[in-house]
Amino acid sequence: MYLLQTAVDLIYLEIGDVLKLSPIYETPAWGFDESAFLNMCIAVSSRYSPRKVLQKLLEIETKLGRTRNPSGDYKNRTLDLDLILVDEEVISTENLQVPHPEMQERKFVLMPLADIAGKEKHPSLHLTIFQLLENSSDKSEIKRLPDTLKSPTKQFNFINYNYIAIEGNIGAGKTSLSAMVSQDFNAKLILERFKDNPFLPKFYEDQNRYAFPLEMSFLADRYQQLSSELAQYDLFTDIVISDYDVFKSFIFA
Repeated sequence: MYLLQTAVDLIYLEIGDVLKLSPIYETPAWGFDESAFLNMCIAVSSRYSPRKVLQKLLEIETKLGRTRNPSGDYKNRTLDLDLILVDEEVISTENLQVPHPEMQERKFVLMPLADIAGKEKHPSLHLTIFQLLENSSDKSEIKRLPDTLKSPTKQFNFINYNYIAIEGNIGAGKTSLSAMVSQDFNAKLILERFKDNPFLPKFYEDQNRYAFPLEMSFLADRYQQLSSELAQYDLFTDIVISDYDVFKSFIFA
């Protein structure tokens, strides 16, 4: 159970937001005689391509102690992470097959998958997961366990913060990071406004004279934007995140 929880936590940290977790099922070993396996499915939202997701899944397997068998024969392993479905995509490459080519034949895949995506359709067979499970010829004995895993989204969150500002040098990635956090943590996103400042041309002509008016002008605009945005409380977001700090001039100084 520890390995499953650790794998889910690593998937959350390294691949994307974990949206749903199925119950855990105990199933007999597939293709060889050994101890039973624990199986489950999770739904993940990721910015990475399916190929990159697969690469990261393999890295997580290795990190958690899996050693691959060069012969390709079935044997016990600490962890086996597979990419089953990717929206409605059909992918066929040397290293990646999506949907998983044998998913419809394996009840230990279909049962947990039906728990989190039963109405989703197989993009090639055009049947829902519920229908595939009903039509499956797999007669393996599957046992649902009472144990459940913790959602990593609830473990890694900003519950103690109402407002977060990300600041740094130009081009450091503040806006990209802010946008990602807003997506992953249901945050209201406030991005710095860029507009022509009447003091900017004057500043380049005479920095000593116009430095203070220019900074005051930028400060007033930032304050006006934040005051306006924060006054409009959004019932559908948990926190506020911005790609600048109102007193950024002090930080740069």
